Parts: sequence; structure tokens; C-alpha cells
Amino acid sequence: MEIIRLRDDYIKLGQALKAAGLVDSGVDAKYAIAKGKVKVNGETASQRGKKLVDGDVVGFEGQTIKIVK
Repeated sequence: MEIIRLRDDYIKLGQALKAAGLVDSGVDAKYAIAKGKVKVNGETASQRGKKLVDGDVVGFEGQTIKIVK
């Protein structure tokens, strides 16, 4: 499980995927989300700009990211 520590109150979903090294670019994040491959807290995500806050968990292709403050 990858841990991303927040510097601010939130991080956007596309940025979190890039920060964790799961995608190479924002475009890759956009396509992964559009294809329904990304889940946030167990639900399929549909917005690249979705704000993730402390405690959120992101799943993508068998990888997990946890957002912590």
C-alpha cells in the first residue's frame, strides 16, 4: 500500500495517481478514470479532479493508495 501524505487539505485524484507512480501523466490518469479502472473508497471514480482527503483509499490495477494528513 502506497501512502500519500497531504500537504494541504486535499489532493486531486489525478495528482494522487501520478504521485504514487501508478500513471505517467495526467492524460494517463484521465483515461484510466474514464475506463472505470479507478476506485475511491470502493466506488468507481468518474472525476479526475475529485478531491481526496485524509482517510480516503484509492484502488487501481491491484494497487492501493491511502491518503493521510
